[in-house]
Formats: sequence, C-alpha cells, structure tokens
Amino acid sequence: MTKEIIALVNQKGGVGKTTTACNLATSLAALGNEVLLIDNDPQGNASTGMGVSFADRSVSMYDVISGKCSPADAVKSSLIPNVDIIASSVNLAAAEVELARHSRPQFLYKEIFGKFFKEYDYIIIDCPPSLGFLSINALTCADSVLIPIQCEFYALEGLKHLLETFKRVKENLNPALELKGVVLTMMDRRNNLSTLVEEDVRNCLGNKVFRTVIPRNVRVSEAPSHGLPVILYDESCAGSLAYISLAKEILDKDCIYV
Repeated sequence: MTKEIIALVNQKGGVGKTTTACNLATSLAALGNEVLLIDNDPQGNASTGMGVSFADRSVSMYDVISGKCSPADAVKSSLIPNVDIIASSVNLAAAEVELARHSRPQFLYKEIFGKFFKEYDYIIIDCPPSLGFLSINALTCADSVLIPIQCEFYALEGLKHLLETFKRVKENLNPALELKGVVLTMMDRRNNLSTLVEEDVRNCLGNKVFRTVIPRNVRVSEAPSHGLPVILYDESCAGSLAYISLAKEILDKDCIYV
C-alpha cells in the first residue's frame, strides 16, 4: 500500500526541483523504502539524472498517457536499488494538447494509474516548470505537494502564485491534497541575499518550510552529468547529507494543511 504520492512542483525553472526529485527518491530508498520516480517533464532531466539513456526511453510516460502501454510496461529499474522509474521523452510535450481533448483531462493520471500506485511505498512525481495539464494532473492524483524554491529575490513572488494554484486544485479537483512543505534550495550562506530570502520565507510560511536547507554545492551540480544522484556520486558531500536529512524529515513530518 502506497504511503504517499508526492508531486514536486514549481512553475519557475532552475530551482532544483528535478535534482530534489532524484535525490529525494534515492534517499527514501536508502532509508528502506520502495520508490517509484515518475518523470513528468518533457525535458526528461530526471531520467537523465537517474542514468536512463535516450536509447532506453522507447517506452515512456507519453506512451502511458496516450494509452499505448500500461504503467507497469513503462517501469524501468534504475541504477539505484529499490528505485524504479517511468522515464520521459520529448514526446510528452504533445500530451498537453492530447490531454485537452480528454473528457476529464485533469483526472487522466488518476484514472490511468489507479491501483498501480499501491505497489510502492513512495511515488515521487517530477513536474515540468509550468502549471499546465501535466502538473495539474500530478496534483490531482497526488497525496501531497512539495515545493522547492531557490534562495533568490523572486522566490516569494512565484511561491504565492503556486500556492494559489494549490488551493484551487484542493478546492475543485483533489480535496485530499496536502502541502508537504517548502524546501529551500541552492542556499549560499556566504551570500546575504540567500539569508534574507530564507528569513522572509520562514517568516511568511513558518513551519510549512522544512528545517533542512539544500546548499549550493558543486557536487550536486556535477552528479547529473554522470547519470547519478549526488548521494551516489559523492555520499559525503554537503548536498548528499542535506538530501538524506530532508528524506528523514519527510518521513517524520506530518503533512501541513493550507
């Protein structure tokens, strides 16, 4: 029985969302859980970051959505023990148009995956940097949403819009949807702006913000080019330790309602 389906969402790109998805999935698995990572982004960066080559994406999330295969047929074993993945390809970009033709487009993922989700302890859905049909579908079928935000000036502005979308989805499409929390990424303690942004976010959202902060770390940036999560690329670096800490906090954290 699945403990939780967590959608990682932020309409702003470059905030560490995919990096967080890959490393959170790996960290949860390292702590004894069976995890499925769904790459719900046409860019396919989560697939790359988990070592899935382009040649090995002949069956992808797009094929599941278009009805060409079942979710089980699209699942691949990753390089990480206890982590499976449904990879993405550029074809997924066409799904935005195809979903619009569906009679209940916002509920397609929920209809397609159904009982399949119950085979894993945790499902992590990495969403594209937009709030289109792909992200809305993920929110509609998820139990909770985790929002990574970069420690930069525009963080709160984008977060406000995203929380408004979350509330609309909760009210109209998925009443059970919960806010798992906000995780601050790319923190540079040498930068006064990063510290000010952290203070602003915590003052505005309080305990909705995870205690764990993901630091700006060169090993985190290097790891995807090797097709590895950072905790396998360099298990002792600051980024790896932060993602393990985040996973432990998630396992202990009660969901937060908005």
